[in-house]
Amino acid sequence: MRPVLQGDVIAAAQAVLRLPEGEREAALRAMMARAAAADAYRKRLGRAHPLWGNGSLMAVARRGPLPPAPSLSDREFCRCLALVYEVLIAWRSERAVFSRRRS
Repeated sequence: MRPVLQGDVIAAAQAVLRLPEGEREAALRAMMARAAAADAYRKRLGRAHPLWGNGSLMAVARRGPLPPAPSLSDREFCRCLALVYEVLIAWRSERAVFSRRRS
C-alpha cells in the first residue's frame, strides 16, 4: 500500500461511516488489503489496478459513492477516523511481524 496521507484517512472514514459499527473494522481491513494488492499490481505492471486503483487507500475507498465528509463535530465520523488509525496501526504491526518472520 502506498504511504497513507490525511486524505486517505478521511476517505476511508467516509466510506465506513455508512456501515453498521460492527462491520467497519472488517471493511477497513479489506480496503487496506486491496490497496496493498493494487500497489503490488502497479509496481509490477506499471499501471493502476483496474478495480482498486493506484495502491492508495483513497483509491479503494472511493470505489463507491462517498457521502460528503462531516465536520469534526460529528461524533460518529470522529469514531470512524479513530478506527481508521487503529486499524492502520494494527495492519502495519501485523505486516512488520510477518516481514521479520520471513527474514
